[in-house]
Amino acid sequence: MNNHMKRIIFLAVLCLSALMLTAQTSTVKFAFIADTHIAEGSGTNNDLVQCINDINNLQKELQFVIFAGDITEFGNDEEIFLAKEIIDKLEIPYYIVAGNHDSKWSESGCNTFAKVFGYENFEFESGGIKFLGSNSGPNMRMAPALLPHESLMWLDSIAKATPREQPVIFVNHYPQDTSMLNYFQVLNALKQTNIQLVMGGHWHRNTVLDYDGVPGVLGRAPAAGRNGHVGYNIVTISNNRISINERKAADGNGKGGKTGKVWYTREMFPEPQFTPDMASGRNNKYALPANFPWMTFDVNREYPQVKTIWEIQDESDIGCGAVHSGKYVLYANTKGVVKALDTATGALKWSFATGGKVFSTPAISGSRVVIGSTDGYIYCLNLRKGKLLWKYKCNKSVLGSPVIMDKVIYIGASDNIFRALSLRRGKLIWEYKSVKGFVECKPFADKEQIVFGDWGNSLYSLDPATGKEQWIWRNKGSRMFSPAAVWPVKSNGRIFIVTPDRKCHAIDARTGKGIWTVDGGRESIALSKDGSKIFVKNMFNSIQCWSTLSDETRLEWSIQSGLGYDIAPTPAATILLKDGREMLLVPTDKGNIFCFDSKNGNLVWKYKISVALINSIEPLGQDKLLISTMDGVVTMLSVTF
Repeated sequence: MNNHMKRIIFLAVLCLSALMLTAQTSTVKFAFIADTHIAEGSGTNNDLVQCINDINNLQKELQFVIFAGDITEFGNDEEIFLAKEIIDKLEIPYYIVAGNHDSKWSESGCNTFAKVFGYENFEFESGGIKFLGSNSGPNMRMAPALLPHESLMWLDSIAKATPREQPVIFVNHYPQDTSMLNYFQVLNALKQTNIQLVMGGHWHRNTVLDYDGVPGVLGRAPAAGRNGHVGYNIVTISNNRISINERKAADGNGKGGKTGKVWYTREMFPEPQFTPDMASGRNNKYALPANFPWMTFDVNREYPQVKTIWEIQDESDIGCGAVHSGKYVLYANTKGVVKALDTATGALKWSFATGGKVFSTPAISGSRVVIGSTDGYIYCLNLRKGKLLWKYKCNKSVLGSPVIMDKVIYIGASDNIFRALSLRRGKLIWEYKSVKGFVECKPFADKEQIVFGDWGNSLYSLDPATGKEQWIWRNKGSRMFSPAAVWPVKSNGRIFIVTPDRKCHAIDARTGKGIWTVDGGRESIALSKDGSKIFVKNMFNSIQCWSTLSDETRLEWSIQSGLGYDIAPTPAATILLKDGREMLLVPTDKGNIFCFDSKNGNLVWKYKISVALINSIEPLGQDKLLISTMDGVVTMLSVTF
């Protein structure tokens, strides 16, 4: 290359650099909205419409709108369609991410939000600033916030590919603190960039936060609430300064619109301020933040009787339980892939891709595996090779977990239908079409009845042979109090469930009449091996043991468990040892398992697997446990009692 060509290239680079510098200092001005909570017939709908009309009147001043999650109240399809219809009235571009209300109670398994709005994560540039936004999990499970594993990998890859000097703003519904279980991993990814601000919602009020030095703000909801007026925020980035003003939206006549004083302002960082802490990866568990007890893995050193045989990290979140049969461990991830692992080593034996996310725990009978998918199909696969044997089409997503009894599959879906299918060919035996809400649980099944709950406040009992309705038990209050996530148990002629309004219920198995209700519980329950006791995990650090033998309530024991505040819906499990002792295994929403003596509640050991929700605990004999977690871990543990 001659000197003339070198000078041309040098000048071109200088010009490009000057253009980038100019772009990075140009004014960016946008609207910032969070927590719209759109629902059929709700006043929040009109509040959002008022804000959108106001934004359209200001469209010459604003370049785009950012929505920071909780777009809907219950995440159902109708609410998402309605939200899209309202938001599409904007006359400028918008960018949107889902929040916990959009993902926890989604009848589609979080597919509809992504399909309707077109994405789950966004990336765009304006004024030389890179804007990144990501959805919030855990999808379909009640637990503290969790950036889905695939979204975390997406964020990390974008961060690595972004020029180190380019300013970055990140949007997520939740505060990036202990509100989100893997917040330290999110911050670690962002610290690879010239991160300027993290924006969110969730608290419904304007708030300034600090995330280990990274500036953060939470924005108000459009509803009047404590603010006293319908409104939103306007963010202005100009001359290397970020400023946020609250805007009172004009009324239907275009009157009363007013932009208030700046409530947040600061100079942008001229250059990257942070260094990633690479010790926060899963391969360095003991270097995780230790300022919160639930975060540290140090507890594992205290109980050497629990050891890891093998552990795998899936490329995606796992929203279902892992199950076992002979040489095979089965589970599925939220990319929709069913996987079989070698029981002895954890090595992958086969995989099968469905067409949607999977939150259904597989059931195994003989050489067949049955599982539901949010693509609307129930699948039957060959256990040894993963070959498709048949699939059955439902009208909506299949979030429910199947149970197999006498070569019949019993499973609920989101199309308000509960079905019985033949295991051999997937032929419909019967269907019950009067389900009020969508189904996500695993039903209880015996020769007398099939019992399951839905997100319509109802618990159903059906005849296994015909699907005829035997009875319906209903819980009062909000639909969020529905017996939908609990896996019912049965003993001594009684069905036992726990509901999110923190109640434990005993119901007559024959009539569906309530026998007793006591305070305590949420959605996690277990039955002793002899059926004489139920074990109920409460939200606030306690576990109760109740007798199943009487129509009167009889508390066997109650302990302060050490779990702390915990909302994991995962069923507890029990193991009966050769010496007659029974162990109670209790999962947490922060990746821990606690083992108690079921006779008196005394702690035997505790062990930490991850920082995320435990999906399932399956004992294998008396000395092994198979576990899956929401952030994509499947592990086999060896245990000495």
